[in-house]
Amino acid sequence: MGNIKAVIWDLDGTLLDTLDDLTNSLNAALRENGCSEHPREAVRQMVGNGTQRLICRALPGGQDDPHYQAVHDAFLREYAVHNKDCTKPYEGIPEVMGNLKRAGIRHAVVSNKIDFAVRALCSEYFGDLVSVSVGDDPSRARKPAPDSVFAALEAMDVLCGNAVYVGDSNVDIETAGNAGIPGIGVLWGFRDRANLEGAGARYVVSTPDELERLILSL
Repeated sequence: MGNIKAVIWDLDGTLLDTLDDLTNSLNAALRENGCSEHPREAVRQMVGNGTQRLICRALPGGQDDPHYQAVHDAFLREYAVHNKDCTKPYEGIPEVMGNLKRAGIRHAVVSNKIDFAVRALCSEYFGDLVSVSVGDDPSRARKPAPDSVFAALEAMDVLCGNAVYVGDSNVDIETAGNAGIPGIGVLWGFRDRANLEGAGARYVVSTPDELERLILSL
C-alpha cells in the first residue's frame, strides 16, 4: 500500500448516478413555472457547479430571468422529496469503498450539491463508509475553490499530501489542483475524457476496479 490515507469523492456522477432525479426535479420546477423543460442529456451538461448554476443554465435569461428565483425554490422543494427516486450507486463503487476502508483509507465526500442532500444521500447509500460529507453551504466557497476539501481533510486529520480527489468533471479536477492534491478523473459519470484531461487530470480511469488499484499504488 502507498501513501494515501484518505479519498475525497465527488458525489453526483462519481459515487451516485443522480441524473434522472436531477432531471425530473428540474423539469418539474420548470413546468410549474411555465418554462421549457430539458432532456436528460442536456441536463447532464448543466450539473456540477451547484444549484444556482444549474438553474441559470436551464433558463434562457440565466440569473436575470424573471422566473429564476421561483424555479430555484421549486427545484429545492422537488429535490428534497425526490432525490432518491431513481438514484443509485454506480456498480462496483460500494465494494471499492469497502476494500479501501479495510486497507486503512478513509472516505470523505465533497460536493457542490446542496448540503442537506449530500448528507442524506451519503447516509442512505454509504452509511459508515463515509467519515465526512460536505455539501454546498453559504459559509464556504463552492468547488472549484478548495475550501470544502480543506474542511474535509481537517475533519479527518489528514494532510493534503496523503489524500486524492476523485471526480467526473473538470470542476473536480480543478478543485483538486486548487487544493494541491492529485486529481483522478472517472469516465462513468457526467463528462468525458477530453473534459477531464483538458482540466489537467493527472489520472483518468474507466472502471471502479481500475480506480482501486490506482489508489492503492499511490
